[in-house]
Amino acid sequence: MSTVPPPDRPDDDPAPSLSDEQLECFLREAAEGGGAAAPKEPSARARMVARRLREEDEAARRAQDGRKRGRQGPSPAGPPGWRTGPATQLGNGGSRRRRVGAVVGVLVLALLAVVAVRPSLVTDLFPGGEDGSDGPLAAESAQPTGAPADPARSGRATREHPFRGSPAEQWAEGADAIEVPEAKALSGMSEKDVAFALRRTKDLLVAANLDPAVLRGEWPHEALAVLDPKQPELLPKLRRSLREPDEDHDPLRMFTRFDPDEVRLAGDVVKVRGRMELSAGEKGVVKVDADYTFVYPLVRAQGDDGQVARTIVRRVLTLTLNDPARWNVTEGRLLVEKYFSEHGNTACGVDDGYLHPGFGDDAAGGDPATGPLTDPYDRSKPLTGTESDECGKVTRT
Repeated sequence: MSTVPPPDRPDDDPAPSLSDEQLECFLREAAEGGGAAAPKEPSARARMVARRLREEDEAARRAQDGRKRGRQGPSPAGPPGWRTGPATQLGNGGSRRRRVGAVVGVLVLALLAVVAVRPSLVTDLFPGGEDGSDGPLAAESAQPTGAPADPARSGRATREHPFRGSPAEQWAEGADAIEVPEAKALSGMSEKDVAFALRRTKDLLVAANLDPAVLRGEWPHEALAVLDPKQPELLPKLRRSLREPDEDHDPLRMFTRFDPDEVRLAGDVVKVRGRMELSAGEKGVVKVDADYTFVYPLVRAQGDDGQVARTIVRRVLTLTLNDPARWNVTEGRLLVEKYFSEHGNTACGVDDGYLHPGFGDDAAGGDPATGPLTDPYDRSKPLTGTESDECGKVTRT
């Protein structure tokens, strides 16, 4: 093999190499239309340097534009959606945005794959969840004008979905469904006093109709503690009805109670719908009117036949807070002006102090129902205490 170098490029006289500065000078002159002929240089390197020059020129131009805008203020407004502030800088920030978008896209694809296997992960996030029911209704602000329609999706109640096929499926749950209106000074009573009256009215409703112990038939201590012992006959009558219930002394007129040996709640949710309203009484008297319907899903205490019954209780009562400086009352206690109740799906003629629901095709026991048909979900009709004493049939539960 010959070791003699080629005659046009001897080892001791290599081809001259251009510096970056020389190459940059040539490219600028060429771009301006003048300058010498192109030097001999590998084209790849020329393209690399030219690209770097363009990037530096673009960066310098953006910086100069930014300084000008900083001195001159925002540019004039353009069409709708036009950005009127300083231009958003790109570079690393833009790359991060694109990278985040790519990650989100991957996550979306992964989520779609998971949802295809378990759709409940998404459906449970929307009103009604996998069960398919509609979302909860807005709070009741006035007396309804008619009975609620049957739900769009019917079906039989189950332990997992005890309100299926019922208007109560869209109702709020438990104590949170009893919303207290805004307090205001009224009838010579301060805003603080009125707020107290509203709060204690809710306490009574919750303690008498939602307390699990009371629902099991235990003594309603917290409910009784709301009421004024100076009100003639009320507390003695209520205590008598709890100790020895009969037709004339029925605790169900104020409290919701089920025989624990017969039934128990299906889960821990009671659906509630109604409203509370504030009004002025005589001087030094604030009135709170409450009208609420409670829906209780129940299963048999013994055995597991899968059947779920619903008993519906509507309560209408008026409580008053009286100024102790004007009235012979106990400070911090409420008086009961009136209280009425209506019970749907319970045995007729049974006066043992408990509600007795019927299950499925088995109607509630007791005497035959001879009264009119009643829709227990119809809250459009006032409950005044003048209704027939006859025990009728419910059109739905």
